[in-house]
Amino acid sequence: MCGINGIITKYNQSEVDIKNTLHKMNNLIIHRGPDEDGFVTKQNEDFSVGMAMRRLSIIDLSSGRQPIYSEDKKIVIVFNGEIYNFKILKAELEASGVKFKTTSDTEVILKLYEQQGVEAFKKLDGMYGFSIYDQNINKLFIARDFFGEKPLYYTNSGNQFLWASELKSIVNVLDEKPKISKKGLNLFLRLTYIPAPYSIYENVSKLEANHYIEYNFENHNFKIHKIQQEITPKPQNISFKDAKKDVRDLVYESVESRSIADVPLGTFLSGGVDSSIVSLILSQLNDKKIETFSIGFHDSSDESNKARTVADLIKSNHHEFKIGEDDLKDNIHEILMNFDEPFSDTAALPTYFVSNKTKDYVKVALTGDGGDEIFGGYNKYYVGKMNTRYTSVIPKPLHKVLLKSSETLLATNRDRRGKRFKIKKMLKAVDYDGNYYWDIISLANTESELEEILSSNYYENNLFSEYKDILGNDKIDTLTDFRHVDKILSLEGGMLAKVDRTSMQNSLECRAPFLNKKLWDYTNTLPEDYLMKGWNKKHILKEAFKDQFPEQFLEISKQGFGSPVGNWLKSSLQNELESYIEPKYLEEQDIFNSDKIISLVRNHLDSKRDSTFRVWAFYCFQKWYSNIYLNQ
Repeated sequence: MCGINGIITKYNQSEVDIKNTLHKMNNLIIHRGPDEDGFVTKQNEDFSVGMAMRRLSIIDLSSGRQPIYSEDKKIVIVFNGEIYNFKILKAELEASGVKFKTTSDTEVILKLYEQQGVEAFKKLDGMYGFSIYDQNINKLFIARDFFGEKPLYYTNSGNQFLWASELKSIVNVLDEKPKISKKGLNLFLRLTYIPAPYSIYENVSKLEANHYIEYNFENHNFKIHKIQQEITPKPQNISFKDAKKDVRDLVYESVESRSIADVPLGTFLSGGVDSSIVSLILSQLNDKKIETFSIGFHDSSDESNKARTVADLIKSNHHEFKIGEDDLKDNIHEILMNFDEPFSDTAALPTYFVSNKTKDYVKVALTGDGGDEIFGGYNKYYVGKMNTRYTSVIPKPLHKVLLKSSETLLATNRDRRGKRFKIKKMLKAVDYDGNYYWDIISLANTESELEEILSSNYYENNLFSEYKDILGNDKIDTLTDFRHVDKILSLEGGMLAKVDRTSMQNSLECRAPFLNKKLWDYTNTLPEDYLMKGWNKKHILKEAFKDQFPEQFLEISKQGFGSPVGNWLKSSLQNELESYIEPKYLEEQDIFNSDKIISLVRNHLDSKRDSTFRVWAFYCFQKWYSNIYLNQ
């Protein structure tokens, strides 16, 4: 596990200058790989290439140093991530006569590429970002994994092409500060994160998951290709009993494959269905007690009791941590700034803290991330049924009256996602043309709310049109549609970014067994009611494992794990927040409608109306703007 950086100059730049740039890019991501670094530079008549990496040693501790070269030194790779099926691929290569010098998964990628070219990328099961420079064909390839677990940014800027695992490595070596991307800003203020291919900066992009860049040195053009096609969702004719067995076998297989390491590993155990199943399986695969970790806030409800129940069941060495507002005050700046762009998923805070505590015990932690997308586990997946029923009963004119009334009747001054919050969100998302899901996933502002608070210079509508094109479906109304939207937006841009940045900030590697292409493809062939039966979410997953847990344990409703940031905005963060709504500051910034945003924030601070998630998004943007953007 590590981070990578790279540079192409469209002229012959000296080795010293290239290395200086790479050193600067690498030094900004030492947290991703504190164990060692590596560099390669190549000078040509009309261009130069440099690649670098930082390494956190997990596999092949003694001989896995990068970069790794082909025998003739014509091909070289730098790699960030883990390839879970590398031993299988290595055995196949050895059977065909290929020789290896290391036991690392990085060398397997290189040898597989030498044999099969870019077709090799299709065979990789893992989380990764890597770049391969091939002098034989005068091209460079940059690839990102199927789900987008590992980040990869790039920019084609003037006389250079840059790529990196983190945005800071690119922005801090550019000749000029890039402008704020209107699209990126609007996406953030809707979703609380910015999904690929966008970033907060113009002309700096995220490589989309399951894609690779092909850079041609003959003309300095580049193309982006999809690595592999996904199976078109089509229910197979299979009994629930047989499907349940398949699911159980596939989950066991995935946890086992993600447990390969030459260092200690454990699990994040929240007490929810997904992390409980992962922890159970890992404990069964190990002769010794495994380490499990959970975290909670002193002033917020969590699932500590459920986590302890599972820990007792599997007899793990369980570590339970509690944190409070003082911990936030000491760490919030470095947590939020490490994302390099605005990010306001409140779960980033507990994920950082559990990673920070866990790193003292293990180097690798397995998580339950992805279980909801793979098996249909979110409450928002009910929205299809609810929207259909609601619009069939409530006439559109009456809905407008109910929606307006809800602003007063369902208003609350409490920082929690309770019933009032959920009902109001559902009412706001109701759409008689079937476009409700885009507002449901907008965790900060709906389209109308965003238009209200953003100045006309920055507001953009039709934000999701290209994502609809990717899905090939303008109307998103089935469970399969919802899961695919979440895969390309919420998973890549939100959850996986949150886990990667906060864990790597603590030099901890996180692995998600549910994020397995084989498992994803399989669930896409199951009837939807196998995943969500009536109002029962993740039905087949829970049925597959219920015999290994106390009766009804997997059916207990998940409380969720939210940070009480709405309350903190009224206490330890209030002075800073109020500085961001100073009229002069807002006027100079010229991004927000001053009156509207001041009113929104003041009503929250005065406890007239709870707007935690809208105000938190505003706060996170302003914190990024004042501490990073203005200082570049």
